[in-house]
Amino acid sequence: MTEKKEIRTRFAPSPTGELHIGALRTALSDFLYAKKNNGKFILRIEDTDQNRLVEGAVERFLKMLQWAGVVPDEGVVLDEDGKVSQDGECGPYIQSERLDIYKKYVQKLIDEGKAYYCFCTAERLDEMRKNQQVRKEAPKYDRKCLNLSKEEVEEKLKNGEKCVVRFKIPEGKTVFEDLVYGKIEVENSTVDDQIVLKSDGFPTYHLAVVVDDYLMKISHVFRGAEWISSTPKHILLYKAFGWEKAMPEFAHMPNILGKDGKKKLSKREGSVSVQDFKNQGYPPQAIVNFIALLGWNPKTEQEIFTMDELISQYDIRKVNKSGAVFDIKRLNWISAQHIRKMSIDEIYNQALPFLKEKEFYKSWNTDRETWSDKEKEEYIKKIISVEKDRLEKFDQIGESNQFFFSDPKNISSDDLRWKDSSDEDMKNNLQKAKKVLESISESDWELKNIEEKLLQAAGDKRGDLLFPLRAALTGEKKSPSPFEVAWALGKKESIKRIESVNSAI
Repeated sequence: MTEKKEIRTRFAPSPTGELHIGALRTALSDFLYAKKNNGKFILRIEDTDQNRLVEGAVERFLKMLQWAGVVPDEGVVLDEDGKVSQDGECGPYIQSERLDIYKKYVQKLIDEGKAYYCFCTAERLDEMRKNQQVRKEAPKYDRKCLNLSKEEVEEKLKNGEKCVVRFKIPEGKTVFEDLVYGKIEVENSTVDDQIVLKSDGFPTYHLAVVVDDYLMKISHVFRGAEWISSTPKHILLYKAFGWEKAMPEFAHMPNILGKDGKKKLSKREGSVSVQDFKNQGYPPQAIVNFIALLGWNPKTEQEIFTMDELISQYDIRKVNKSGAVFDIKRLNWISAQHIRKMSIDEIYNQALPFLKEKEFYKSWNTDRETWSDKEKEEYIKKIISVEKDRLEKFDQIGESNQFFFSDPKNISSDDLRWKDSSDEDMKNNLQKAKKVLESISESDWELKNIEEKLLQAAGDKRGDLLFPLRAALTGEKKSPSPFEVAWALGKKESIKRIESVNSAI
């Protein structure tokens, strides 16, 4: 009986910028598949392109993954102090720390005649490509250096001539079964003799990814569809090393597309980094839910998922081949559904940092020096209760209802007028509303009581009583109900606002 292979997936970003929403989708696919199959999710850092490295990018990657709940089991991780560290038996997990490993395997390819030194200059390669374009040939290395004798190679190396190492693509055809796209066949004659070791001593992505995936026992590789053309190169390297039995299964995920549904999502279309979405106030579970559904169809009516539900239902066979459009309206809807499921305390803790940055809150907070922290917290939580079902993001708290933080200004008679009511009618109705609110004790100041008593006083003429009351309390044409506003403002503030407006009519 064949021993069951341990599921080990990996996310291997290059620290050249912020974590892109597409990269998070790849990491999430790795994570969900590993967790669904009791496997391990590994994080490796691919930093062989030293010219493009961005300082601090690794730490920010890890923090964004942690925020999203996509936490590695092994590899490059954040320790208890929030510092970047490495954990696992297959390290180091940072490619720049593995150079001797790569050189050993490159030398093995050279010794076995499966790779060769290339001393061609950039100028010669440019000229070669131009001639190929003129002849309408696919750009591909012409193997000039493959024909160098052993003595010629040794002489050039001895003289310190700049060189790279190229993998010699064998004849034949490469066939593989992609978990998303099915059977893919490629004629090896169309594959270039790729560089596996650069002149600076660093491996290329193609060599490093194969060596690392083999040594780290990766069972499944998830990556974007744009990498399909590179897969034959990787498979041929596996075969060259004699690692066919350890070859991972490949799953290429459809690209995330921009609004036009044609081109890959780009920075030109706005926010694409995970940090940007966090800064805008989206809950992490909403981002995870949204990107999980980009290209993956659970084949059910369910649209809102927790992480545990995604893990239990994830099936790579349900990933679509076509690209998925990034629809911000759908993200906002999913985000709103997640916020509605949260407790007031959860929303308060996540929304307060955004609220504290707003000028209207800062002014209100300054004016409430006599209030205790507990009183301020209780007031904000009342506002959250009123706004909860209308929120799409945490940064929207208070934004549409700034009357909770300052008195309404310049309210005219027309603002208060219900249909063809006279000024006298409005004054009388405001006075009636005031008396109703005054009759409710502080201990009974509950939303249900306020609504019940006001509706009872209004009788058949709800608009006559409630329209001017809402306008007096908010100064807005659109707002939550006067019952909710009065409850949140409190008895004293509500009566004060009614008196202020009534005296000005």
